[in-house]
Order: sequence, then structure tokens, then C-alpha cells
Amino acid sequence: MTDQVIRRVAVLIETDDTWGRSVVRAIGKYASEHRWRLLIAPRDAQQRLRLPRKWQGDGVIAHMRTRTLVTHLRRAALPTVDVSIMFPKEDWVGRVITDDHVRSEMAVNHFRERGIEHFACYSPMMGRYSPQREAFFTQAVQDAGYKCETFRAKGVREGWSIDPAAVINWLSKLKRPLGLFASDPYPARQIADICESAGLRIPDEIAILAGDDDDLICNLGFPSLSAVQLACGTLGKSAAALLTRLMDGDPIPAEATKIPPLQVCPRHSTDVMAINDPELQAILRYVQENVAQGIQVKQVLRKFAISRRNLEQRFRSELGRSPAELIRSLRLDMAKRMLIETDLSIAEASRLCGFTSKAHFSVSFHQQFGTPPSIWRTQFAQT
Repeated sequence: MTDQVIRRVAVLIETDDTWGRSVVRAIGKYASEHRWRLLIAPRDAQQRLRLPRKWQGDGVIAHMRTRTLVTHLRRAALPTVDVSIMFPKEDWVGRVITDDHVRSEMAVNHFRERGIEHFACYSPMMGRYSPQREAFFTQAVQDAGYKCETFRAKGVREGWSIDPAAVINWLSKLKRPLGLFASDPYPARQIADICESAGLRIPDEIAILAGDDDDLICNLGFPSLSAVQLACGTLGKSAAALLTRLMDGDPIPAEATKIPPLQVCPRHSTDVMAINDPELQAILRYVQENVAQGIQVKQVLRKFAISRRNLEQRFRSELGRSPAELIRSLRLDMAKRMLIETDLSIAEASRLCGFTSKAHFSVSFHQQFGTPPSIWRTQFAQT
């Protein structure tokens, strides 16, 4: 360690939200382990993120949100890793990004598990990522066999739509209960406030899910906002590791490294069971309340005196999946949270989530998430 070269790395990422702070914190942890000297969020006279004129550095990690920043960094001619999706054709940078396909699938599944069959996307034009997130969500909705309506509001991140009346008019024409996806917490809070002012009930009429989580925006204010929790720590660490390889002279990867989100954090804005079948609502509540006790389909049949065929048909009709598939999904989501939030062994976590054996759990986890639980925990537990 004593003969390791000290490298100077600039981090051009805004830290005004949970995402930015979490990514920078992960980069900082990596830096402390690899003798980096960080220059965090340097700015010019106009308060734009910029490298100092005479700065002698070795590499850059940036959230390239504007064309002027792209031009500035290209001229610097340093090894660079971008953590945004806004300029995918810039082939002189490495790229580590959130997997938007997985994010959108998580969002659609979250709504469908609540019986929602009508979907919309609120997509303020705050940056290039807004239409991209909209496109991914719309495709995920279509892949599930449904249609997605979209409102492209004009505005900026910190502001409201220039015409809330147009938003209300749009919402009034959509079928309910509606699952509404907003690109990030700011438009999610905006649309929630617009709904409240118009007397539209959240979540009973309109369930709102943000595409990114923010501890302040999502938790302060009413209603609290459900959101997709991103693997910010893994993204930051992966970006730093990629920059190390680029500074060592490795070639720039042709494809971006895609980091899947962790989970959906359910809060009040999607706390709804949009099913016009009181008995099925009761069954779903029973399953959710007893999933950790190893509940099986046969227990549901006994509890509600219902035939397996009847239950299967109603689940398929309302939720698009079988009772066994739902129970399995709920167990795996619970296990995933335990692997992130606790120090329980994999065997203990699997037992508490109702799996009969560690081996069965590991196979199911791998099938659902594409990686064994031990590797997944190593990658994401520090996020």
C-alpha cells in the first residue's frame, strides 16, 4: 500500500439529493481505500460544475447532464466515467448507469400486485432522461399487456408545471384506479400536490410511484411517496472501479455497465388494493400478512373455503399471476430487504421468509434476480 500511486480524481456530481449524495459517498469510500485525492463538485464563477483551469488530475467521474459539461470534459482529455444516460453516443467515456428496463419492470409489477390495470406516466421535460424513463416505463406496461397514457409537462426540476389546469384536465380523462409513474421524486411530489388540490384521492383513485427515492421529498409531506430505491452505493463503487481501469490504460467498454435497482419502497401513495372483489382483497391481505410464516396456497384454500381452480382463475384475471407466483415473489422481496438491512445469515433470512431450505431459497433467488443471494448481498448490502 505504501508504494501505491496517489491519484487525483474530480467528482462532478450534484449532491443536492439522496441519489447524488449516496453515489458520491460510495466514491469517497472507494477513494479512501485506493489512495485517491478527491475534488468534489468544483464550480466556476457561474456556479456550474467545472474542472479548475489549472487542475492537474488523473481522472473524472461525472453526471453529464448538459452539452456544455460534455464539451468541457472532452477538452480536458482525461479518463472519464459518466453516470448518466443523457449522452449515450459519447464514446470517449466509460459509463455506469441504472438499469432502466429493470426499474420499469419493478414499477409495473408493483402496480399490478395492487390490482391496478390502468397506467400513466407523468414526464416533465426536466432533462434528457425524462423521455427515456418514459419510454422504458411505457414499454414495460405494453409488455404486460396494457396501455400507458403520458403527460409531457413543461417545467424545470425545482418548479411546477406551467399549467396545472392542463394536468388536472388530463387526469380527469383517465380511467381509475390509475397507476401513475413519475420520473423522479420531484414530479411525483408535484403531481401528488396537483391531485390533492383537485380533490383526486391518493392512493384510492391515483396511486403514485416515483422512479427514484429521496429521503426528504418522499417522506416529508402528505402523502408519503412510494419510490424505486436505486443501488446508488453499487453504482458509485462500480464507477470508481471502472475509472481505475481506464486510468490504468484499459480500453473504454463498448457497453455501459447497468446496475439494477434494489427494490420498491412502498409508502402511502400506493397503499391501495384496486380490486373489485372483496373476497380476493381479503385473500391478498391474508397472504401479505402471513407470507413470513411460510404460507402455502393450500392454507388459503382452507381459510376461505375456495377451490384451487376458482382461486387460480381470479388471481390470473385480476393480478396476471398465480397465487403461488405471488407468494414466491413476496417472499423473495422480503428476503432481499433482509439481506440489505440486516446481518442475518442467508440460511436464517430464508427461514424467516418462509422457505423450507437454504438450497431452495438460493435457487429461487437466482431465478428471480439473476444472481445467487451471497453474491447479490456482497454487491448491494452497502448501498
